[in-house]
Amino acid sequence: MLPNTGKLAGCTVFITGASRGIGKAIALKAAKDGANIVIAAKTTQAHPKLPGTIYTAAEEIEAAGGKALPCAVDVRDEQQINNAVEKAVEQFGGIDILVNNASAISLTNTLETPMKRVDLMMNVNTRGTYLTSKACIPYLKKSKIAHILNLSPPLNLNPLWFKQHCAYTIAKYGMSMCVLGMAEEFKGEIAVNALWPKTAIHTAAMDMLGGSGIESQCRKVDIIADAAYSIFKKPKSFTGNFIIDENILREEGVKNFDVYAIKPGHPLLPDFFLDEHPDTIIKKVESRGAVLELKEEKPQPPPKPRSGAVEETFRIVKDSLTDDVVKATQAIYQFELSGEDGGMWFLDLKSKGGNVGYGEPSHQADVVMSMSTDDFVKMFSGKLKPTMAFMSGKLKIKGNMALAIKLEKLMNQMNARL
Repeated sequence: MLPNTGKLAGCTVFITGASRGIGKAIALKAAKDGANIVIAAKTTQAHPKLPGTIYTAAEEIEAAGGKALPCAVDVRDEQQINNAVEKAVEQFGGIDILVNNASAISLTNTLETPMKRVDLMMNVNTRGTYLTSKACIPYLKKSKIAHILNLSPPLNLNPLWFKQHCAYTIAKYGMSMCVLGMAEEFKGEIAVNALWPKTAIHTAAMDMLGGSGIESQCRKVDIIADAAYSIFKKPKSFTGNFIIDENILREEGVKNFDVYAIKPGHPLLPDFFLDEHPDTIIKKVESRGAVLELKEEKPQPPPKPRSGAVEETFRIVKDSLTDDVVKATQAIYQFELSGEDGGMWFLDLKSKGGNVGYGEPSHQADVVMSMSTDDFVKMFSGKLKPTMAFMSGKLKIKGNMALAIKLEKLMNQMNARL
C-alpha cells in the first residue's frame, strides 16, 4: 500500500460518481491527507443493490480526516454540474483536482443495445466527462496542482474490444479522447491523464455484472486509489499519459501486489482493453486451469471435442437435476453450439423435474448462449470460467443476464461430477 504524504492537505478534489466504489476510494485516500472532497454523484437515497449515498460517503470522508461537500449531480445535467462547481468554489475557494469517474456500462452487442442505453453511455461517459472538465477548467487553471484524471482505458484499436460491446467501447474511448485533446490544449497549465486497472476491480457494479464468485478474481479498489494518489503528486508537466495502475505503483516502489488482491494467490481477471502482452497473460491464465483469448489470431480449425462429449455432458447434467435446482433457477437455456457434435441443445430448468435435450425447447428460452462445442464442454467441466469466456468473446449471451449468472452458480455445483 502507498503511504500518504500529506501533499493534498487543503486541496479541493472534485470527484464524479464518488458515492461508492472507485470514486469513493480515491476520495478517502485524499481525505487522509486532509483534502476537501466534492462528492458529485446521483445517489441521495440508498439503492437496494448498490450501497452508499453522497451523504454516507461524506461521513466516511470526514471520519478519514477530510472535509466533504456532498452534491446531488447527474453528470448529464449541465445546470447541476455548474451548480456543484459554484458550491465547491464558494465553500473551498477553488478546485485543484478533477476526477472523472462516473460511468455507465452495458456489455451488449449492437442489435442487443437499446438506443436509450446507448444514449446513457454516451451522455454519462463521454459528454459527462467533457462537460465536467469544461466547467472545472477555469478554476483548475488557477491551481498550483491542476490535475484532471479520467478513469478510462488506453486507446487500443484492436477490433476484439469493439465487436462484443461497440457502444460501450465508443463511450469509454470518448473519455480517453478527452485526455488526448485536453492534455495538448492545456499543456503547461493543467495535467490531464487517464488511469485504468490492469485487472478487474471488485465493486458493487462488478458484482452485478460478473455475478457471485467474481470477487476472488479481482483486486480491491485501494489499488486505483493509490495509483490516483501517486498521479496527483506529480507536476503539471506529467500529462497526456494513459496509466495502468500496477505500472505506476511499481515505479513508486510497490513490490507486494498481494495486499491489493481480494483473494491473494488466486488468478486475476485481466481488465478490458488491454493486450500488451497477450501471450504471457494467456499462458499464466491457462496454467491456472482457465483459458482466456485476448487477441484474435488467424482462424484455426477448432480442436475436435471428445467423441460425444456434448451429449455426455448433457447426460450428466440431466442426472444432476432435482426439483430444488429447478425451483431455485426457473429458467430455460438454449445452447447454439458450433463445430463437431454441435447444433441446438436446451436445458429446461422451469418445467417440473427439469429436462435437457437436442433441438429447441418446448417454450421460449430466457437465455441463448452461443459458443463452440469444445468451449461448452470446458465450461461445464470447470476448465473455462463463463465470465472469462464472455469477456474474451468465446461465449455470446442473449437474453436475461441475471439468469445467465444463475447458470454459472449451477455449473460450479456440477463441476465435481463432470
